Amino acid sequence: MEQATKDNKLIIYQLLPRLFGNTKTLNKTNGSIEENGVGKLNDINDKALHEIKKMGFTYVWYTGVIEHATMTDYSKDGIKADDPDIVKGMAGSPYAIKDYYDIDPDLAVDVKNRIGEYEALIKRTHTNGLKVLMDLVPNHVARTYASDVKPAGVRDFGQDDDKSKGFDPKNDFYYIQGRPFTVPSGYNPGGDEFTSPLKDGKFDESPAKATGNDVFSASPSINDWFETMKLNYGVDYADNRKGHFDPIPPLWNKVYDILHYWSNKGVDGFRCDMVEMVPIEFWAWVIPKMKTEHPGIVFIGEAYDKAKYNDYIFKGHFDYLYDKVGLYDTVRNLTRNDPHTTTWGINSVWNHDSKGIDQHMLRFMENHDEQRIASPDFAGNPWLAVPGMIVTATLNTGPVMIYFGQEVGEPGAGSEGFSGNDGRTSIFDYWGVPEHQKWINNGVYDGGKLSDDQKKLRGFYQSLLTSVHNSEAIKIGSFYELMMANEHQPGFDTKLYIYLRYTNNQRILVITNFNRDARTISVKLPDDLLQKLNLAGDKQFTDLLNGAKFNTSDIKNGVEVSLQGSSGLLLEF
Repeated sequence: MEQATKDNKLIIYQLLPRLFGNTKTLNKTNGSIEENGVGKLNDINDKALHEIKKMGFTYVWYTGVIEHATMTDYSKDGIKADDPDIVKGMAGSPYAIKDYYDIDPDLAVDVKNRIGEYEALIKRTHTNGLKVLMDLVPNHVARTYASDVKPAGVRDFGQDDDKSKGFDPKNDFYYIQGRPFTVPSGYNPGGDEFTSPLKDGKFDESPAKATGNDVFSASPSINDWFETMKLNYGVDYADNRKGHFDPIPPLWNKVYDILHYWSNKGVDGFRCDMVEMVPIEFWAWVIPKMKTEHPGIVFIGEAYDKAKYNDYIFKGHFDYLYDKVGLYDTVRNLTRNDPHTTTWGINSVWNHDSKGIDQHMLRFMENHDEQRIASPDFAGNPWLAVPGMIVTATLNTGPVMIYFGQEVGEPGAGSEGFSGNDGRTSIFDYWGVPEHQKWINNGVYDGGKLSDDQKKLRGFYQSLLTSVHNSEAIKIGSFYELMMANEHQPGFDTKLYIYLRYTNNQRILVITNFNRDARTISVKLPDDLLQKLNLAGDKQFTDLLNGAKFNTSDIKNGVEVSLQGSSGLLLEF
């Protein structure tokens, strides 16, 4: 029943610039940048941003803009070539950062002006009434990490390390004493067709550094994050993870300097990767420091351990955390028509998993790590996500996020290269996103190549998100669960989910049907709610999703509604 304290429900559009503006359609497995093409920061122009804003979004998360290791050679531009034996995919992972102060050269029209092009995108985004999120990847960096554009006075990661020590709180990395790094056996970067003088199954790193996913071995496996090195925040993993935080380890200030650098360029917030792999003491130090200097800056944490959520909110000072192991998993199973999942599981999320912090949970049905709704690995049909998206967007005052292409039913088909045919859009490879490209329409951004069904689907997302953006009850209102009040009503079953969002000025009755077939139910509002909101007599309802109106003669007798399969209503009254 908690009321949000401010009108600030983030509506986030996540996009990878590498893929977003790419119009090439070859989509060759392990294709090069010349073959498969690449999107540019400049492709995200005023028209594209205007259309994103018109959809109801308030923030854009530009994923993968920082320079990262790649198999594409930019040595002609003064950028040292990466060893492909420690790069995943032809384009490389955006989460194997090579220089935290630089921008990915793939994304620039003029490589030498790549930082200027990103600064122009930040300004352009703000001019179009949107705010900017970007990644912070605090746990690990590429094995070839070296900053060649860092500000004067900034010391590079590892520059002052004593490599004779496996662990020292003054070191930026962990070292495997007496062992050189070994490239995982069987790794064939870029496939048989890709050749490079550096592709020899070896990489010179001695002593080896610990790998990003907490692997303290000189020989990580091909399933590890072998292309990355774990950063040292003062945690001694060999001594039961004992923390050495006084004095503050040098790395802390180096990461603060990075946040400070990009915030001063106008970035409005950071999506922080794998926050649970970094000690909470660091977040408790750096986030308040950043918020003092940049009031209103937002920190979103990718987190999966429900037992730690409260700590990361109240001790670590994160504004929002991923709600993947909670609402996402429940809604995904309902969308897939899992016979063992009921909508009572949604109650369990807000009343148990995130009790007391539900307004801090970021909700989504797609992101770069998850399978596309339209893929056969998830639902196979993007329309089946309608009830789940309604709940995802309106359950509480916390953020909702959409992944580019989701709104037109992109299925993430194809085996791109390092990314196999897994229902995900690759973050490792050069690729065109076919259904999204129909909306791009060769850079016109008018949806001219979309089918009528895709236009209708995009219209649903626009109606939903603009309703969220324009509705006080959803942005800052209280929540009242109506499942218990209706579980004995005719027509009720456990694939319906019903609740009220309300303020003194607005009431929205949310009714969703996860069944694949139609349902009719008379929704009962309990007496205590009717009295609290002073509700009686005839009421007119308007469905915010399609404008349909109807009346009920006496709200005390219930609100009779019919719902198609996999559908929902946002009834304002």
